[in-house]
Amino acid sequence: MWLPGVLVAAAAALLAATVHAFFPALPLLTLAVVFGIVAGNLPHTRRAVTGILAPGLKLAASRFMRIGIVLLGLKLSLVDILGLGWVTILTTVLIVLLTFVGTYWLGRAARLPGRQPILIATGFSICGASAIGAMSGVVKAKDADTATPIALVTLCGTLAIAVLPVLGHPLGLTDLQFGHWVGAGVHDVGQVVATAQVAGPAALAVAVVVKLTRVLLLAPLVAVVAVGERRRETRLASVTDAPAFRPPIVPLFVAAFLVAVLVRTFVPLPGAVLVGADTVQTSLLAIALFGLGAAVNLRSIRRTGGKALGVGLTSWTLIAGLAFLAVQLP
Repeated sequence: MWLPGVLVAAAAALLAATVHAFFPALPLLTLAVVFGIVAGNLPHTRRAVTGILAPGLKLAASRFMRIGIVLLGLKLSLVDILGLGWVTILTTVLIVLLTFVGTYWLGRAARLPGRQPILIATGFSICGASAIGAMSGVVKAKDADTATPIALVTLCGTLAIAVLPVLGHPLGLTDLQFGHWVGAGVHDVGQVVATAQVAGPAALAVAVVVKLTRVLLLAPLVAVVAVGERRRETRLASVTDAPAFRPPIVPLFVAAFLVAVLVRTFVPLPGAVLVGADTVQTSLLAIALFGLGAAVNLRSIRRTGGKALGVGLTSWTLIAGLAFLAVQLP
């Protein structure tokens, strides 16, 4: 029975929205993940999370996540992205690729278990926990493999909210440069908004467009990984004679996300439609991220997460450093 878990996740998302309304500096989606982590680790609530609530939370973390990502495409206009200029677009793409490859290599070098290296790489290079949720379905990651990357990207994204505004002026960044830095270097969209807004509306506008440019790269990245997964499964099947699991090259929700981007770019949608879609998208992602957070077992992470924490902090430093270098370009 999935209804109890979905209702609890929806209530947690509503609580996160309420807290965010009173304390705007706290990103709604980050709060949803944190509430999920708390619910999944308190002794009294963990029994319910792993029992009667489990089917609904799993449904929320997968199905609601995918619908939310599709609606996220309605925030992306190719016109806005092209308005950044080719230098900014190319450096943003390079930052994503270098962070993804570098973080994946670090995860493999640290011998992180299961699919953690590719999930951490996806979350840190693209858009935080949402990207992790999207990629986990393609690589068939276990809940245990997903939990650590979500905890790490939440921790580092929260650190960015506190650290980057303090560094902006000492590093000599203008408001627009600061917004560019935040958009290129912070993980989740909500964390970008919370970090960039301290420098004013111009910095926030640049940060959001740069960030959404990174989000757009989720589609080709997932497609490339899906091709690799198909080849790997085919090789395994040829050795074991077992049927191969072949994920679609472009998962349906990723294709729908791209369609939403094209609709946003070429179809003059009424403002009320965009506002409504944004509200639904944020609500669905908050519900989904509570479900993902509830799967995080801090006790097991404490036992095995030292290396993962090192990889996460190094990746966070890498993407912030690359983004800072990009800001210095004319």
